[in-house]
Amino acid sequence: MQPLKHQTALVTGAAKRIGKALALALAASGADVAITYRESQAEAERTVTELRAHGVRAGGYPCDLRSPESIRHMVNAVASDFGRLDLLVNNAGIFETAALEAITVPQWDAMFETNTRAPFLTSQAALPHLKAARGRIINIGSLGGVHPWPTHAHYCTSKAALHMLTATMSKAFAPEISVNCVAPGMIVTNGNTSTTGSGEETTAEYEHFAQRTPMRRNGTPQDVAEAVLFFATGPHFITGQILGVDGGLGL
Repeated sequence: MQPLKHQTALVTGAAKRIGKALALALAASGADVAITYRESQAEAERTVTELRAHGVRAGGYPCDLRSPESIRHMVNAVASDFGRLDLLVNNAGIFETAALEAITVPQWDAMFETNTRAPFLTSQAALPHLKAARGRIINIGSLGGVHPWPTHAHYCTSKAALHMLTATMSKAFAPEISVNCVAPGMIVTNGNTSTTGSGEETTAEYEHFAQRTPMRRNGTPQDVAEAVLFFATGPHFITGQILGVDGGLGL
């Protein structure tokens, strides 16, 4: 079954970690996939090779998501190269631990620049293509956007804003486009490291969260990918939703 056959998906920040898993899941479902990267060119090239092994078209596009001009250029290039755009997954994000009283203005602005403004600008640039295709937008939020983490105030606030952006876009872009959000909790990317909903590596000390999770484990990138596939292939009527993928950690 390839429910996304003949569709084109764009996944930001998908050279590695969670974003790569999302891109590969979409390719396995038949979608042609474009990914963006900023500094991870070698990883992006390897990921594109893996995507093409699924028998789909794939390409990697350098993009500085902090730059409106770079975003517009990238979206136009993807739409031109693939001929259409059906699905946008705003995955790219940054994560940082910092005491609230020590967060600087540049740190605060950088967090919002990537985690909140970039999805807004990318969605805005992709809007005409997605409208034409009656497409979908899936934002990758975070459990931190729902629960306050005192040593991650700028991160949590940026993700909470992304959740609200999901809701407002779902109303503004309806009825042509559905807009939803997947909010991961602690996601293990390999045996030694864990990630947040941004796909940024933290340390293995977060394994203790598994003991606090009702499902008694941390999540995997595949858990997040399955949630993305639900919004990518499920009823277009579902919109404006935040789907937690945290094993019940947020309860």
